[in-house]
Amino acid sequence: MKVLIVSDSHGLTAELEKLMENYRDEVDFFIHCGDSELKADDRAIHSFVAVRGNCDLDERFPEEIVKKIDDRTLFIAHGHRHSVKTNLMVLSYRAKEVGADIACFGHSHQLGAEMVNGTLFINPGSIRLPRGRRERTYVILDILESAYQLKVYDMDRGEIKELAQLFSISN
Repeated sequence: MKVLIVSDSHGLTAELEKLMENYRDEVDFFIHCGDSELKADDRAIHSFVAVRGNCDLDERFPEEIVKKIDDRTLFIAHGHRHSVKTNLMVLSYRAKEVGADIACFGHSHQLGAEMVNGTLFINPGSIRLPRGRRERTYVILDILESAYQLKVYDMDRGEIKELAQLFSISN
């Protein structure tokens, strides 16, 4: 099962449409972690499972989503209500409350992925205004039986191979 995760696109539509077009045949779910600054019915984001960020005005986007994919539970939030610019503690408590195996978030515009107490936390960075690096990043997560394969992509140059990570799942 493959999941494309993007965040903080801040009004971009062509890029979201390009992601959908390029990956629709190989990715099973498209997730947007907020701050699209689009309306929920905008064609560019309509096929994404999307949450509301602090810059999103359309209240039709939920603040958070818990989504079951096969036997894994994903928690999706923008992160501004979980103080993710400071640390992952509040987000990790919420992820634990909902029984999440994977927590997807944005807000900081900083690419990152780490396994904490059996939960994989993923921030795909930003495809509009990245912080901490120049690349406008998104990730594709392959959910395998005993591991998570994470690949990082730049909107302009494709896969950044040296940032790929494999996270083992302990049962």
